[in-house]
Amino acid sequence: MESVLTETNERMQKSLDAFDSNIATIRTGRANPDVLSRIGVSYYGTNTPLNQLATVSSPDPRTLLITPFDKSVIQDIEKAVQESDLGFNPSNQGEAIYITVPALNDDRRRELVRTAKNMAEEAKVAIRNIRRDSNVELKELHAENLLTEDDVRLGETEIQKLTNQFTSDIDEHLNRKENDIMEV
Repeated sequence: MESVLTETNERMQKSLDAFDSNIATIRTGRANPDVLSRIGVSYYGTNTPLNQLATVSSPDPRTLLITPFDKSVIQDIEKAVQESDLGFNPSNQGEAIYITVPALNDDRRRELVRTAKNMAEEAKVAIRNIRRDSNVELKELHAENLLTEDDVRLGETEIQKLTNQFTSDIDEHLNRKENDIMEV
């Protein structure tokens, strides 16, 4: 039973980590280098993640600075940022690209909050699916006479506690992100 609980905990933690990395890419009112992590740049015919071609930093709360490792790819990076759905207008300064992050309007803020809530719901569904799989695994162990009925009930209770914990963690992370998005 311990192995089932350990595996359940690990899988739920991976779901929470995936949720965190997904909501990190949602734009807030402040400049955040993670927002550009999903942008792919055509580099010698291959779609390459921006963070493998350049460093992205935030010198101030409203500016992102992209410094390519290879200066010959700067036009491709600029084009990829313009074509992304982030609404940024990059400024090519020869050696680096500056992006001034515009303030979000209310409609865009609400849309981003809705996107974050959808991501949270997907993460919760993943957590519940892991719970279901783990409960089925416990019942299979009981059917093979490796666990008693009391052990199965105890395991299901522990799995439900994990589910509740990770669901509340997702809600907590979502609330933090909502506050960041709605902050003017």
